[in-house]
Amino acid sequence: MEKVFTGEWLGRPLTIKTGKVALQADAAVWVQYGETVVQATVVQSKTEREGVDFFPLMVDFEEKLYAAGIIKGSRWVKREGRPTDLSILTGRMIDRSIRPLFEPGDNRDIQVIITTLAVDQENDYDIIALIAASAVLSISGLKWNGPIGGVRVGLIEDKFVFNPTYAEQAKSSLDLIVAGTTEKVIMIDAGANEVPEDVMLKAILAGRDQMKGAIDLINELKNGVTPKKISGDVKKIGTPEEQQAAETKQALLTIGETWLKANIKKILFDKVYYTKGERKLAVGAIKEQLEVYLISQGLTEDKRGFIIKKLVEKMIDAEVTDAVLKDKRRVDGRAIDEIRPLSAEVAILPRDHGTSLFSRGETQVMSIVTLGAPGLEQSLEGLEGQSKKRYMHHYNFPPYSVGEASPLRSTGRREIGHGALAEKALLPVVPTKEEFPYTIRIVSETLGSNGSSSMASACASTLALMDAGVPIKRPVAGIAMGLASNKDMSKWAVLTDIQDLEDGDGGMDFKITGTEKGLTAIQLDTKTIGLSDTIITQTLTQGRAALNQILGVIKSAIAEPRAELSKYAPRLISFSVDPEKIGAIIGPGGKIINKIIDETGVSIDIEDSGLVMICGTDAAMVDEAVRQVKEIVHVFAAGEIVKGKVVRLLDFGAFVALNTSQDGMVHVSELAPYRVEKPSDLIAVGDIVTVKIKEIDDQGRVSLTMKGLEENAHLWKDEKGKSNGTSFGGGSGRPSFGGGRRPSGPARPSRFDRSGQ
Repeated sequence: MEKVFTGEWLGRPLTIKTGKVALQADAAVWVQYGETVVQATVVQSKTEREGVDFFPLMVDFEEKLYAAGIIKGSRWVKREGRPTDLSILTGRMIDRSIRPLFEPGDNRDIQVIITTLAVDQENDYDIIALIAASAVLSISGLKWNGPIGGVRVGLIEDKFVFNPTYAEQAKSSLDLIVAGTTEKVIMIDAGANEVPEDVMLKAILAGRDQMKGAIDLINELKNGVTPKKISGDVKKIGTPEEQQAAETKQALLTIGETWLKANIKKILFDKVYYTKGERKLAVGAIKEQLEVYLISQGLTEDKRGFIIKKLVEKMIDAEVTDAVLKDKRRVDGRAIDEIRPLSAEVAILPRDHGTSLFSRGETQVMSIVTLGAPGLEQSLEGLEGQSKKRYMHHYNFPPYSVGEASPLRSTGRREIGHGALAEKALLPVVPTKEEFPYTIRIVSETLGSNGSSSMASACASTLALMDAGVPIKRPVAGIAMGLASNKDMSKWAVLTDIQDLEDGDGGMDFKITGTEKGLTAIQLDTKTIGLSDTIITQTLTQGRAALNQILGVIKSAIAEPRAELSKYAPRLISFSVDPEKIGAIIGPGGKIINKIIDETGVSIDIEDSGLVMICGTDAAMVDEAVRQVKEIVHVFAAGEIVKGKVVRLLDFGAFVALNTSQDGMVHVSELAPYRVEKPSDLIAVGDIVTVKIKEIDDQGRVSLTMKGLEENAHLWKDEKGKSNGTSFGGGSGRPSFGGGRRPSGPARPSRFDRSGQ
């Protein structure tokens, strides 16, 4: 039986429905906000997955083009295919929000699928999808400590706007998503136009406070619906054999715990382990010594393996946290607010347009910038329609970066997420298309990873952009902040620049990027019950000190963008023309523009606004193409002197090409300082002559003269073509222009526009 729950949230109705569709799932809901509708389902597997050392949660977000009334633009493929980057990022955002609230210990797969059913192009579906995921888990019967809410926060004219529409988002200097409870923050995903830390903190806390309406409605749903089944409990132990097995396992774990509590600290903190390799050896030593001890206790190989797998890494995490909380001590000897050694280099490759190498401890990223023509922009197609993207950041994470050997696969969700974060971090400082019309692609190659290679890629990309001569506003740096805390969060410490062993239970990965002026991006996920105001405040304060230190290292490598592009980068010149002249540049069927492209080898992109962008690798050819285009759109004026080719002769005068699309006429009486009988007596088609514009009438017809111009003196030598005294062949008075060239196309500089010829 369908049940419907409706409430008002941030000025719009929010509705949750359940009990009508997807009835074979463990739980299913439809959530509607405005006219945007999202479905969420959850199913837990019936059997446990053996041997997994992670919580087996899968979150999939599906964009359906029918939701926006769109048929895929491809001629060959109409079905939705591989998930778009945006759908992958939305799924990751929801995963990061709900994962911390699951209780560990159950290894049955859980799959949450969120599907867009309708979008109204006003209410952003990602927030609704997050609410839907929270709602469906709340009535699933799973061991999930929700509900949570989520809200988007914008900043328009120094005022916060909650769940802004698409139109409002376009005006906002902040795009912040906050998820959590009304007391604690669990997930943050933010892009910002250099927003100061104090403003960002207020936005986060304000967003948390605005979740109440959605959380209240989910609680109403939770109280009004009985779960179809309680699936959170693992199969209960019933038989004597099962009870005996459970008791045996617990006894084995007790043996391991006793030895580990007595020995982990002695091994892990007997000296400072400066490198990841040294720490791996220390962890290996703990496992080896525990193995020796267990052998001495007469335990078989399978029992020893069970103890080591279940306990060692979990208890090491606990000891690392305990050392920070009690002694402010880290395994590598750093202070809790200390960054590992930093280095930055640029121009490390000979022919690429811009390159850099950034290292922070053992994390090392090389970024490479490639500049291209405006026409190389990426075309996007999704629920929000079609769009283009001229700045792209791609992140790679090969197995050798962590000392492993594994097959190379297609780009994974993690790589897409890290690339998108670095892209978001740099976007606020990238010049506009009008300022720098190149298409920009950055590739960050992770050469070594031990703690936040995504933040290293943001730093490396800043360096590479400046090395390439891209006029970014200011350098951007990034840092990953961590946390050590006990289970109830009564004790905690914020860690600057986390690495390997420090990312355990009770921790967080709070990534921050920004310039000296303000923050540009935040991404938070946590393994705690949520962060308090105080923890967030301390993280932002401690993070700012780290950003300033890294910015100093970046500036020491390259203080500002290079004044010149690499000699291997394409040359691009942009300028604006009257939009009505675009047709004259293109010509019928593209005849004019294609001729220029064929002759010069450049690419030419023209926008409806009249912005013309000409790009090529040969600077001389780029200049020639620019000259030709500007010649086409040039507006002539009386008194102007032009050199042109004679294109047609009649008895009463000569037509001279002023540019590729426009002619003017020299009357026979204006050809020479003496009387000429016929134009053909003096000049021929194809001759180059210099003319002066006498007049342009109200119909755009151009009258020319060759008299009084020294450049034509060679034509008048020996009074060539001088009349013997008879009347002009064309008769006296102004001749008819009926035989002249007619204009064609939407842009007609004059009646003699030759673009239609």
